[in-house]
Amino acid sequence: LPPYEVLPAEVSMEELPRSTTVLLEEPPRPPRDHLVWSLFTTLYGNFCCLGLLAFVFSVKSRDRKVLGDYSGALSYGSTAKCLNIVALVINIIIVIIVITVVSLVVAGVIKSAQTAQYEQ
Repeated sequence: LPPYEVLPAEVSMEELPRSTTVLLEEPPRPPRDHLVWSLFTTLYGNFCCLGLLAFVFSVKSRDRKVLGDYSGALSYGSTAKCLNIVALVINIIIVIIVITVVSLVVAGVIKSAQTAQYEQ
């Protein structure tokens, strides 16, 4: 309840000015659940099942949001976001390593083919 002050005994309600204040508050924005991002991480970059875990936490976040538990939805959504970020970073590192290894192997094959051609 809002704090009310007691009126002094010598002041009556008729002497006070009449005014009304209406406060309009915007409803809080629902937290993000990152469901689509988790779905793509599950389908395309499911390293150590991080994408699947992110998808599970996203579904839990959406369930909490539907029930109106915004703090629970925010917690599950932030966990899903962290798992998606970790999976994305690991997938980027794996792609860089694969590209580096393939380019080194191709360069080695080309170099060995050139040396074999010069020896003949």
